[in-house]
Amino acid sequence: MRKARVFVWLKKDVLDPQGRTINEALHGLGYGLVEEVRQGKAFDIQLNDDGVSDENLRELLAEMSKRILSNPVIEDFTVELLDRS
Repeated sequence: MRKARVFVWLKKDVLDPQGRTINEALHGLGYGLVEEVRQGKAFDIQLNDDGVSDENLRELLAEMSKRILSNPVIEDFTVELLDRS
């Protein structure tokens, strides 16, 4: 078994109202050093990877991310393979 993590967030040029609200709240609490907050989401995925190479796993996870986990028009993603369980 192998675990993977996919991070999804809005593209830089897409307005992020939740991130902006969090940024303003942090400033209101005295965390003035915060320049910008961009919110996102993470997916932890457990895989049955018997006989599948890391490269193929990354390709499959990227395909899943493009088709289901993200909206490629407005979101970017990264794929991270974690240690075997």
